[in-house]
Amino acid sequence: QVQLVESGGDLVQPGGSLRLSCAASGSISSINDMRWYRQAPGKQRELVASITSGGSSNYADSVKGRFTISRDNAKNTVYLQMNSLKSEDTAVYYCNADIYSRLRQLRRYWGQGTQVTVSS
Repeated sequence: QVQLVESGGDLVQPGGSLRLSCAASGSISSINDMRWYRQAPGKQRELVASITSGGSSNYADSVKGRFTISRDNAKNTVYLQMNSLKSEDTAVYYCNADIYSRLRQLRRYWGQGTQVTVSS
């Protein structure tokens, strides 16, 4: 059994910063790509950032220069540092990851989500 657990969501003022974390646990052999998605009320879930096991990253245009994705492979954890937050960043943020279990089965797992609210 594999689980992804996000943390770090909060209420923050415009221009502020937050750091989200997502830790994978359970019967894990290795983790390939890890990603952060977000879903705002009434909108479709969108990809925010992704990172390979080697550390190569990609970002949505809307967050380039403000958000940074990183990972700690020893801790099976991915982070999202969010700076210069705007009201339009308000959403539930989800992480997902492509994980090989110890039985060598590859599956994509999702976390339960963490709420980020940007408001004065």
